[in-house]
Amino acid sequence: MITVLRQRNFALLWWSGLISFTGDWMLGIARPLFVYQLTGSALATSLMFIAGALPRVVLASVVGVFIDRWDRQRLMVIANLLLAMSVLPLLLVRTPELLWILYVSAFCTSALAQFLYPAENALLPTLISEEHLVPANALNSLNNNLSRLIGPSVGGLLMAAAGFGAVVMVEAVTYVIAAALISLIRTDAAPAKAERTDAETEAVDAKAQLERVWREWWAGIQLVRGHRALGLIFVVSAITAIGEGAFSVLFAPFAADILQTGSAGVGVLMSAQAVGGLLGGMVIARLGERLPLWQMLGWGALLLGLIDAVLFNYSLLFNGLWFAILTLVIVGVPAAGFLSSAMTLLQKNTDDRYRGRVFGALVTTSAVFSLIGMGLAGTLGEVFGAWLINIQVVVYVITGVIVLTRRPDRSGYNRVSEHGLTEA
Repeated sequence: MITVLRQRNFALLWWSGLISFTGDWMLGIARPLFVYQLTGSALATSLMFIAGALPRVVLASVVGVFIDRWDRQRLMVIANLLLAMSVLPLLLVRTPELLWILYVSAFCTSALAQFLYPAENALLPTLISEEHLVPANALNSLNNNLSRLIGPSVGGLLMAAAGFGAVVMVEAVTYVIAAALISLIRTDAAPAKAERTDAETEAVDAKAQLERVWREWWAGIQLVRGHRALGLIFVVSAITAIGEGAFSVLFAPFAADILQTGSAGVGVLMSAQAVGGLLGGMVIARLGERLPLWQMLGWGALLLGLIDAVLFNYSLLFNGLWFAILTLVIVGVPAAGFLSSAMTLLQKNTDDRYRGRVFGALVTTSAVFSLIGMGLAGTLGEVFGAWLINIQVVVYVITGVIVLTRRPDRSGYNRVSEHGLTEA
């Protein structure tokens, strides 16, 4: 793990992510609180989340086409700078009548963020050697959990001490710092030349430009549909996104109604999740290279589901918030193994020329099925209550069984390119 962090290019990318993600979590906790304090309306708050969710469904697959054609490093720098500009209008929101500015800002920041996720994951394999991909992805998972541990508490404290505007300003600064760090990376971040186009020719005909974007996007979708390894990863992402969507809606009712804890307890549980993610990231970064990726994916999903089953149902036998906290920490290990192996498999099994489109399609797939999970939780939760959170148990157990019994390496397949599957 330390060896990977000592590689200059990866370290710059890692620190940029840590700083900007921490700012995201700060604003992520402060923005809904600000809306609710300003309006006292749950509907107004939900509209903010909807505005942020729409770009993930509409844009994620399409932007992947451009990521496969543009210099990814330059794209990430520009996106971070535009993100800094997109949050500054929040400083103008003082009354409920100006909330439309916040909704537009939420949509724009989410739309710009759709470029960053696939661009970073497409850029990462060009910065380090292939044998270091597993610890690198585990370190990125560690990065995200560090941000989740630090950001919400700092954002809440800063908002209480200096107001919402102070959080907005800090968030903008984190994007500028991230852009500066990424600009220092020294690598050829452009996609393979075979995918590059004659810009002067395309500029002559806007219709031809759009048609080419469509063809390239469809080529990426066809690549996923036509190959077993990528198809299985997308099925896994779709199934588990349903569980994660339901979990996000039902976690607070679960904590309040089943664990019988208040807002302070919910905060402790969220911190425990972050600690579990940190622990899991460190374990997988150290041991992940020794484990077969498909087996790590399958066993990670299966163990995650079984541990969640204990977490969601132990209160039927005994009470104690301490047990939920302990379980959330432990489940971080298989969760990190599941996420790191899925990302590594996607990177290894996709040709560089198609990575942007594949990652973009993955984001869209996850977003759509996550919305399905949220819808199920919102409607059926009224009937079954917070116990419906066990949907997450079911989807992860099913996912683990599917991967362990249908994994492509059982048939000798490994890498995917535009020419098809090749032997491992």
